[in-house]
Amino acid sequence: MEESLNGTIDPACLQEPPLAADMLKYLDTFGLCLYAMLTFMSSVSLLLYLEQCVYIYKKVSYPKKTTIIWISGAAPVIATMACFGMWIPRAVMITDMASNCYFAVVVYKVLILLVQELGGSSAFLERFSGTPFKISTGPCCCCCVCLPRVPMSRGMLFLLKIGALQYAILKTVLSVISVILWTNGYFDLSDLEITGTAIWINPFIGVLTITSLWPVAIVFMNTNSLLRSLNIIPKYAMYQLILVLSQLQTSIINILALDGTIACAPPLSSQARGSMLSQQMMIMEMFIITLVNRFLYRRPYDTLPSETHDNNLNGKFNKKSNFSSI
Repeated sequence: MEESLNGTIDPACLQEPPLAADMLKYLDTFGLCLYAMLTFMSSVSLLLYLEQCVYIYKKVSYPKKTTIIWISGAAPVIATMACFGMWIPRAVMITDMASNCYFAVVVYKVLILLVQELGGSSAFLERFSGTPFKISTGPCCCCCVCLPRVPMSRGMLFLLKIGALQYAILKTVLSVISVILWTNGYFDLSDLEITGTAIWINPFIGVLTITSLWPVAIVFMNTNSLLRSLNIIPKYAMYQLILVLSQLQTSIINILALDGTIACAPPLSSQARGSMLSQQMMIMEMFIITLVNRFLYRRPYDTLPSETHDNNLNGKFNKKSNFSSI
């Protein structure tokens, strides 16, 4: 039975992804046009980002400019790595590792940006010290509405930063280990046996991801009302969209490929074809996000008024209201 089944399967469906030169031989006119268009999109994304880096470096003060450069670079970096993975199918493991490691740092940088937009750690603690923070937010505890509010303190802020930073460090370490194991044939996404390394590393990375997103969500949910003038909500939405597209979408496509839902198309196996579709979709999506982020981030930043300044303005407004009523 097994021999007859193997006889009906194209041998190319059981092989490794083709080399870049071999892949070009299988492309027809439509395929070449598609590759050219996607390469153009990723190149434009990278060029726009580099120009934006020069602008931010000149117009925004340190250390906020480095944070903005990191965050706004998520989409073009992922698009560039996806373009490399599209042209070189055998390098998908390495390009995905580079994209995921970069975005792991972006998660931490988003938290830092929220704090910096409020004046930095010292001004943040001066404004919110002792203020109860709601911690029943996603992705960990969005349903746990009974959780008590925790007062903000220096120790609390330190724990939030550590919670986001651990993902940037451990994700990079585990990604490097995964690539080393992959080069030696010990890491295979299709190997779902209990003895496989992928079945242990990937769920652990998932736990790290959730625990790193929670501190960022806590700070955002408790401070976004003060940062609406800085377009913090659409910025956070773009960050969340990149997270969903680069992590969740890729995982779903990989599962469909492993299940055989995505059919084999020689010279690409089912898994390689799923990776190829993921790379191509990622380039188009990140190109659009790059354009949106350019509109959101390419502008000078003004310092947010302090709490004392807000109170003074409110006092003047109340005095004017009382005088007019008299």
